[in-house]
Amino acid sequence: MDYHIGVHAHPGELDAAAWDALLARQAQPTPFMRHAYLSALVDSGSATPETGWAPAWFSVTQGGRLVGATTAWLKSHSYGEYVFDWAWADAYARHGLAYYPKLLDAVPFTPVPGSRLLAEDDAVRQRLLRQLRDWADQGGLSSAHLLFLDEAEQAAAAAQGYLLRHGVQFHWQNRPGQPYADFADFLATLQRDKRKKIQQERRKVEAAGVRFRALEGADITAADWDFFHRCYEGTYRAHQSTPYLTRDFFTRVARDLAPHWLLFIAERAGQPVAASLLAIDRAQRVAWGRYWGATEPIDCLHFEACYYQPLAWCIAQGFERFEGGAQGEHKMARGLMPVRTTSAHWLAHPQFARAVEDFLAREGAGIHGYLDELHEHSPFKRPAPA
Repeated sequence: MDYHIGVHAHPGELDAAAWDALLARQAQPTPFMRHAYLSALVDSGSATPETGWAPAWFSVTQGGRLVGATTAWLKSHSYGEYVFDWAWADAYARHGLAYYPKLLDAVPFTPVPGSRLLAEDDAVRQRLLRQLRDWADQGGLSSAHLLFLDEAEQAAAAAQGYLLRHGVQFHWQNRPGQPYADFADFLATLQRDKRKKIQQERRKVEAAGVRFRALEGADITAADWDFFHRCYEGTYRAHQSTPYLTRDFFTRVARDLAPHWLLFIAERAGQPVAASLLAIDRAQRVAWGRYWGATEPIDCLHFEACYYQPLAWCIAQGFERFEGGAQGEHKMARGLMPVRTTSAHWLAHPQFARAVEDFLAREGAGIHGYLDELHEHSPFKRPAPA
């Protein structure tokens, strides 16, 4: 096919316009795969070799034209991935083998399903998958992993011999055919106990004197971003952890991707007390919950800032989907339903590959049963019998 394969240590080596044009042609593009977003992760010092993310991006050109590309990273740990393989790394270590570095195809710190392999057609997609595996194998790496893939990528990875692993997230969907008129209309579709609890939680926040401002795109000022980042850092400190993203990262994406940001700021007595950041895509009518934090404890404020305000906004704006992020069964009580996510894995060591394949078969059966059980406990009213 006269393909030329390139491996790149910095996103600046790839043309941003050509990258984004390929992304726009994929089945499930997201703002997180935009060249500016990924570049901001690197150039801000958030995802670098020093933080355990060494870029090794792949490109496929044909006649000098970019026909395929993907992000990949040499990882020296498994933080910031949200598909947990610590047990695999531990098993390697117990057998005197090195699991790290591994090759990872993912958006750092971003558990959002979407297209990862930017490809002009399926032949290029297959070529990227082979290249990732072969490059890892020839470099003596333990494994290659692709996280949160779209459906076409899942099928292509399975055809290339990758092992598929499934997980669960919780997403809100607008009512098909007849979108919700407002938040009250949405609440009316929930079972009485769920609806009553949400109303009680919202009253507590209102009684505490909290009011919200929603700011979109260029309306978010530098001072607003400063306050948000203070809240973001505080959330990590509260969990005795270190924040992944630098303040410079948010400066860059606020400048280069302004239309994709929505910030809720909670105020009490005229002073900001909490912030919740969403990414949005108006063209696809999708929103993603990203980060939140508060400067003081207020009962039920987390639910209001991270779910009820975003859902009310999505309904008012005619959005079709709100993705609540990784994990969290508590989201079901707020109307976010379980969906399956999929990653793909290749391991160089034959015996470990067989062991992981057996593990994933058992885990996959458990995930299937778990999804069935969750759907049986839907928070929505049951349809009346015919």
